[in-house]
Amino acid sequence: MLGSRLKWAYAHFFYFRGAREVNVTTEPLVRIRAAAERVARTLGLEIWDVQNRRESKGHVVRIYIDRQGQENTTKENISIDDCAQVSRQLGTILDVEEPLLNTYTLEVSSPGLDRPLRSVEDYRRFTGRLAKIVVSEPVDNQKAFEGRLRGVDDGVVLLENTKGHLHRLPVVFITRGQLAVEF
Repeated sequence: MLGSRLKWAYAHFFYFRGAREVNVTTEPLVRIRAAAERVARTLGLEIWDVQNRRESKGHVVRIYIDRQGQENTTKENISIDDCAQVSRQLGTILDVEEPLLNTYTLEVSSPGLDRPLRSVEDYRRFTGRLAKIVVSEPVDNQKAFEGRLRGVDDGVVLLENTKGHLHRLPVVFITRGQLAVEF
């Protein structure tokens, strides 16, 4: 390689020396969740989930609210007024704090009557409600179940089907669970 020209590649680095490190992917979501939790707490509500997504109509910040510790009976469902109140108060805070650099649409809603069941506590909380559950390993020769939640016992969700048979579904096998809408 003697006599050939060597070309060097120069790396472009951006160095920011500030008071703190900034994680641009998670920090806005953390700040939005913190503000949403402050608002929800003052109204006796809780934050079920926070999402920041880029969609065809632009960025959307979705806040899902729920009542604290309630079993989600029809008398205790999240109302449109609850959503509007959280939206107004949170919107004002986000306008001041500006956690996102781009424009976005704020949406506030409930997780719905057919909400996903995401934790053991959810299965306990909604004991007595109809649910659909899918497991990764067959239990009683099947993987998909529908019935009434009867509680949680030592890491096992108890689900009674329409024929009265009680299925014991290990939590570690559950891949998806959600409430079923009752009319």
